[in-house]
Amino acid sequence: MAANRTKKFAGTLLLIFLAQCVWLIHAELRSDFGCYPAGTMERQARVMEGLRQWRGRGIAGTPGNIPLGLAVLGDNSTAGASRGYDPCRSPVWYLVAAAPVVLGPSPGTPARQKLWLWLTRVPYLIFGVLLGASLWYVTRRLYGNPGGVIALVLYCFSPGIIQSSSEVCRDSEIGAAWGAFGAVFTAIALAHTLYAPREVVLWNRRRITLLSISLALAIGSQFSLIILVPVTLGFLLYLAPQRRQAAVVIWAAACAGAGILLAAGYFFHFQILWQSLRAAKLLDVTSSALIMSESYRWAASHIVQSSPLLIVLLPVAFLGYAVWRRARYFGNAAPLLVAALCLALALAAPTFPGQGFFLVAMPFLFASVAGVFADLLETRFGPWLRILLTASLTGYAFWSLVALAQV
Repeated sequence: MAANRTKKFAGTLLLIFLAQCVWLIHAELRSDFGCYPAGTMERQARVMEGLRQWRGRGIAGTPGNIPLGLAVLGDNSTAGASRGYDPCRSPVWYLVAAAPVVLGPSPGTPARQKLWLWLTRVPYLIFGVLLGASLWYVTRRLYGNPGGVIALVLYCFSPGIIQSSSEVCRDSEIGAAWGAFGAVFTAIALAHTLYAPREVVLWNRRRITLLSISLALAIGSQFSLIILVPVTLGFLLYLAPQRRQAAVVIWAAACAGAGILLAAGYFFHFQILWQSLRAAKLLDVTSSALIMSESYRWAASHIVQSSPLLIVLLPVAFLGYAVWRRARYFGNAAPLLVAALCLALALAAPTFPGQGFFLVAMPFLFASVAGVFADLLETRFGPWLRILLTASLTGYAFWSLVALAQV
């Protein structure tokens, strides 16, 4: 009964999350939201390029296929496309944006344009809900119901997550974030299945397919997330030291599947795929950024703006992990390591695609915080900590709802 109540509570939280995203989209479309004109032009240009590919009129993000409006805007994430190949993203990013309006008419009247813009947000709303559900599933399995609830509340009322899932005032990286989260924890799940003496590929075909889709979505949305390829292999080899050959076979099969899916994003035009990969800019690393105090203040500000409650919970979780031996186990270490890697890459590459790593890091930070606090709840200070956490998370949720209502 308790498990069913917790599942219903999680479902309610995800519905509230979706409602917040819908409200934010409505607020943007009903008035000038500060970035409405430019954001709308840029979004329309990206969707139109995706539509051209869906209708067989070229490959998105390649020479001669970017609409004039997007080239004029000169956004960092797509400016390279106006001069040739998009250096940061594959056509997957454009195709996803255009998928909901492939069969519909182009925007014409203001009412039709508003409906058109609503439809273009649908993929990101779906990604946002699925990432929240994935975070809940993983943290509940790793840390029990308390850990799952902590992680999901942090996620569902995070201004940064809500904004990205709504694609308001920014390009949405929520698809890349879901792909990255899914890739890491699917690889971990695959590694644990290797302890049973079963046929490697056929038995794990569903998980291998999921890992392939996750890698393709992440890398297709942001080329720099190619870093997930060695990360997933590292987890597989670490967790299955006695079956490393089988782990490599699974990893290779998943990478092959991801490669096929990425090629499908280019509609199997392999020459264009090759040229696009040659032009890809994985990371614009600036080593001096790692020694500048401004970079760390900017990173801290970005994290706090994405989830203000982390200003309190994150230092406590880090301290608990560092000084408390019980908290230092793989379930807590894995999301913390991935989050640290993402934040390091974001610091080293201040411009896009480095900026995209901040959003990718957030679900892993939520999971890490949830894991440490779930352990702390089992100590003799648990009852008092439960009261403080309940009050903090409730206040956090209430603050988020009130701030959103004022938009």
